[in-house]
Amino acid sequence: MVISELMLGVITVAFGVVIMIFPKIINYLIGIYLIIIGALSIIQGL
Repeated sequence: MVISELMLGVITVAFGVVIMIFPKIINYLIGIYLIIIGALSIIQGL
């Protein structure tokens, strides 16, 4: 499973909008994002 640059851009913009609307949720969003990216990296490494 490969995340295209377009998909990554869309996700980034969506995170930016949500952070502007709900600034206190930024810690959870960053945590979830890092977990997803890390899990995908581990899966690809296997």
